[in-house]
Amino acid sequence: MFTSQTSSFQESIDVEERDADYDGDDIAQQISCYYSIYFYDSTRSRSVAWSERRADSTSLQDDFSLTLLDSSLPPEAEPQLRCYISRRLSKGALLGGMGNIATVDLSSVPEQALGCYCCLLERETSPQQPEGDGSGWVVCLLGGTEKGLNLFRLELDKYVQGLRDSLSPEMENLDVEVRPYLSRWYEESVMHIHRVVQMVQENVCFLLHAALSHTTVQVTGADERTMVDVSRFIKAASLLGLVQENPASGTLCRAVSEDPPTDLIIDCSTIPPTITNAVGNRFCEDWNQAFLNAAERCNPFLLRQILENFKLKAIQDMNTLKRFIRQAEMSHYALFRCCLFLQSCGNSGVLLQNARSEHRGLPEACGIIRVLEEFLGEQAPPPVIP
Repeated sequence: MFTSQTSSFQESIDVEERDADYDGDDIAQQISCYYSIYFYDSTRSRSVAWSERRADSTSLQDDFSLTLLDSSLPPEAEPQLRCYISRRLSKGALLGGMGNIATVDLSSVPEQALGCYCCLLERETSPQQPEGDGSGWVVCLLGGTEKGLNLFRLELDKYVQGLRDSLSPEMENLDVEVRPYLSRWYEESVMHIHRVVQMVQENVCFLLHAALSHTTVQVTGADERTMVDVSRFIKAASLLGLVQENPASGTLCRAVSEDPPTDLIIDCSTIPPTITNAVGNRFCEDWNQAFLNAAERCNPFLLRQILENFKLKAIQDMNTLKRFIRQAEMSHYALFRCCLFLQSCGNSGVLLQNARSEHRGLPEACGIIRVLEEFLGEQAPPPVIP
């Protein structure tokens, strides 16, 4: 009965590694990462002034200028990127505050084709300023592939926005703040999931379960970066906000267990870290090896894709349980199928926790859930008495 379900689960774990975006071992050690930052000015008079002052300034149609402030690209490659950005600006393809990811061809870098994240950070304008006049900074982050960077779009958006307070027309803090900040973009925005998996190793299943069950995770004996990494991992693995439903009825992703919470504690003062109050299940354990294999290959893009597949499979199972509960209100056979599904999925505790929260206030559905919990409790193996 559940052959097709098992097949789809295996397909969820087996990310298509033949995809060129994820090929190659030790990708994190071989990947080249670059950045460029430009001053953008759409006022014609200032455009001429900047062009006269700087040789590394591009002006199109005399209505804006794009002036290089700093770049880690090879000198012969940067003008190609600047021309690409100028074309995007002339077409109105870069909107203020919104990141844009595409593939750029730079003949002077070893990779030639690179994923490129671009974001226009606009300066505040006054009410007296003519419409269409404005200035700001264009930040470009290059590395990996377009598909790979798209997996980290939210992280890249947040990282670039964190640069806003350090920017000024004079860029007097370029060496002290801006350049070091841009140089760390790949480590800070892409590698955090890899660092967490490398740290906890086979215990990653406990973090996955904590994320699905909305369990608080405490990190002790670690530096601030490790604490932030774990927090970001849990947030990335969580289903919060992914399903939009009627707030009055609750959502699967915002469900909170009625049971007293027990925090998962990761003590990083030992090597490997010691994990207390660890709770897992077969569903999360089945994903362990996929995470470990991707971490061993040092491939952060593959890791993120596996994480997204993990969340997708969890959502699919939640939706399947919802459908069975609706059917079970009218059919004993559907109730039987629901029991078999929960036994086979390996994630029954988390699914029922979310179902209890979502169906609160629906007596018939709550009755079905109580029957399912009692059945699964009876089917559980007896505890081992030492």
